[in-house]
Amino acid sequence: MELRPPSVRELLEQLEQLPGVGPRTATRLVQYLVRHPDGARRLAQALSKAADAVRHCTVCFLLTQDDPCPLCRDESRDRGLICVLEDPLNAWAVEATGEFRGSYHVLGGTLDPLHGIGPEELTVAALLARVREGGIREVILATNPTVEGEATAHYLARALRTTGTLVTRIAFGLPAGGEISYADQVTLTRALAGRRGMD
Repeated sequence: MELRPPSVRELLEQLEQLPGVGPRTATRLVQYLVRHPDGARRLAQALSKAADAVRHCTVCFLLTQDDPCPLCRDESRDRGLICVLEDPLNAWAVEATGEFRGSYHVLGGTLDPLHGIGPEELTVAALLARVREGGIREVILATNPTVEGEATAHYLARALRTTGTLVTRIAFGLPAGGEISYADQVTLTRALAGRRGMD
């Protein structure tokens, strides 16, 4: 006999869809939420609000509630410098260093032909269009140092070669296989300062 009420089963199923949440973690979360109904309601409201209000900026593809995002509207940023990242979390990590004053471009992932992710599934065309519009001095490729991140960086370097824009790759004091969003600020600052050209 199934002892879990249908609403609890549905909640467990939804929580298990989240990255890094397995059956045991989902069960612990449900236990907490059931014991704290006020907190559960506040969480539900925050989730609903974010789902309705948050979208991708049509210029840089960062998460935003306003389009274009506040960073793209900020006149004090160096618009001639674009840092290309896989996802918005990586941009948050770079921004936290306080060392980068350019603009961003979020790809929305990496090239992964085995899983059907090619340039068309990413924001590559939008990046190329931004660079071809002119005024871009340098594109910094800051994809993660994974197999897919490296392949994506090399693809972008080749695609950008015809634009005449300087294309650099951040230097990694990061471990191979690591992710930018988990790096500390000192490591990220050194990686940005030690970026190198892409062949």
